[in-house]
Amino acid sequence: MSDTIQFEPKIIAYVCNWCTYLGADLAGTARLEYPPNVRIVKLPCTGRIDFNLIIKAFEVGADAIIVSGCHPGDCHYTSGNYHARRRWILFRELLNLLGFDLDRIHFAWISAAEGKKFQQVVTEVTEKTRKMGPYSELYAAGSAHLLPQPPHAPSPLETFSGESKLRSEARRLLIEGDVKAVIGYGERGPVIITHPEDAERLVWNNRCTANLAMYLKRKEVKALGKAAIVVKACDERALVVLEKESQLLRENLHVIGMACEGLESPKCVACTSRTPRFADQIIGEAADLIPSQESSPNKLDALMQLPRAQRMAYWVEEFSRCVKCYACRQVCPLCYCERCLVDKNRPITIDPAASTKGNFAWHITRALHLAGRCVGCGACAKACPVGIDLGLMNLQLAKAAKEHFGGYQAGVDLSAELLIGSFAKQDKEEFIK
Repeated sequence: MSDTIQFEPKIIAYVCNWCTYLGADLAGTARLEYPPNVRIVKLPCTGRIDFNLIIKAFEVGADAIIVSGCHPGDCHYTSGNYHARRRWILFRELLNLLGFDLDRIHFAWISAAEGKKFQQVVTEVTEKTRKMGPYSELYAAGSAHLLPQPPHAPSPLETFSGESKLRSEARRLLIEGDVKAVIGYGERGPVIITHPEDAERLVWNNRCTANLAMYLKRKEVKALGKAAIVVKACDERALVVLEKESQLLRENLHVIGMACEGLESPKCVACTSRTPRFADQIIGEAADLIPSQESSPNKLDALMQLPRAQRMAYWVEEFSRCVKCYACRQVCPLCYCERCLVDKNRPITIDPAASTKGNFAWHITRALHLAGRCVGCGACAKACPVGIDLGLMNLQLAKAAKEHFGGYQAGVDLSAELLIGSFAKQDKEEFIK
């Protein structure tokens, strides 16, 4: 008799109440044998499977995860599985960036009549996981070396030609009563002016990098009445998303578009849109530019070229500096919930401590809540006091959305449906059994 004890994996299965759970029940009543390694967690619909549940399962010792529900077109709630499939596509891309082992996360469509398929899926996943061994790489520290990024030296202050025109237009709007406030840029940062004489405080130069759309979500600003806001071409995308999400009424907002000549921001290197398209008025002229082919090394590409374990080590090191100040949330123009999920404590969904688990849960949640919505303004990374490049996660999700969903870009097309909250029957599902 061998003294070697064979490894037996722990597998968590999140299943739909109306199909896969009944399929599992059918497998039992039909006396179909399958490994006892799976623990079933029943939920109303695959559309209700929170991604934190998958992360939590790994954190408590699961070696593999199964997510399963009704076949497309058979959802008890009509389209819950279609919405879930779209989110899974993006979720996998984010986990891949963070270094999670995607071979341990399995998706399958199993109906109430497919007891045999449930048996086969559980057996295959168990055998595969048994060969892989326990999941010991989760949050494992190590070394991950990326291509060095050239230092970003501040450019000399350069005032643009549209500044005087901006001031005169702001003064006119306030005098004529068209707006009650103007949200713009001042010498020391964003300013909100409510009196015509204060229009001289407005500036327009190469350091006007902030996305002012973030102020539109504040109650104090809403209480002022109709406002005018100064936007660049890249910023107005946030206004489009906010309008589509019913967070602002376009008729209650006057948009002053500024033709941009390139600012003191790394994102401007690859920018091709310099003139706003949806503004009520546009000040200045700027020709659209072609991105330089001699730009600095792409940090996202460099990270994705690393082995999975090194990607995980990189983010463990990055998130170890996070102090949970939530500055990234506060400056984001698209984080507008009155009470954030991370602030809720009945129940506690995300560990509020600045621990490895808590930090991973927070940043995964933040990134996924911005999936298909982030406009790439870079405000989150710029506001981070410890220098975590949070934009990498948003960039990966934006890249995935563009690749998987017909070139979708948040806030670019006024007629396009929001990515999350809609679905298409032709969404790819090669990874689903």
